[in-house]
Amino acid sequence: MRLLLISNSTNPGEEYLDYPKNNIKAFLGEKPVKALFIPYAGVTVSFDDYEAKVKHRFNEVGHDIESIHHFEDPIKAVEEAEAIVVGGGSTWNLLHMVHKFNLTDAIRNKVIDGETPYIGWSAGSNLTCPTIKTTNDMPIIDPLGFEALNLVPFQINPHYLDKNPEGHGGETREDRINEFLVLNPDMYVAGLREATMFLVEDGKLSLIGDRECRIFKNGLEPYELKATDDFNFMMK
Repeated sequence: MRLLLISNSTNPGEEYLDYPKNNIKAFLGEKPVKALFIPYAGVTVSFDDYEAKVKHRFNEVGHDIESIHHFEDPIKAVEEAEAIVVGGGSTWNLLHMVHKFNLTDAIRNKVIDGETPYIGWSAGSNLTCPTIKTTNDMPIIDPLGFEALNLVPFQINPHYLDKNPEGHGGETREDRINEFLVLNPDMYVAGLREATMFLVEDGKLSLIGDRECRIFKNGLEPYELKATDDFNFMMK
């Protein structure tokens, strides 16, 4: 199984998918790949426009995508995909449509066999977790069940922030994650900061990026790991 799980699509002042484009290129390899793109997290953008934006960046690094919404049989599209790419947006709408079209098992089986690489960012990274319970997104639609792809045995919190914006008196991201851990004490949560990503290859998990990842587990004080540290304990 090969996964590239990106925290965010765009860094401030940069173009869309610019910072991870070379990681995407290296992950997919030198031979051109035409990946199946799943745009279901896009709510305020049309699937055609979302596809065009992602296609532009993938073409720039020698690869291509085609959106699943063009296919009459989405399950067959997944089964025949060279690679699967899942964009960010609303995690709730993404999972709703994955469940609606009965794609959970199809995607999981396709990726877990090791033949089909998976790339996701933001909501697309959340989708690989056991559930979407650590998404940051507002629950705008019934996801038809919280269970996600369960490709990794831990939870990700993308766009992880250490503090609230100045003047905001609500709970911090850490407060919300700690609430999750009280009710899910056996689960690790990775606070994946922006401009970083996880790589899963050969059953091993590693962090890419210059910023540290914050690790949460019930009963433990949250702590930081950097790219040179061992993350494989979260894959057990």
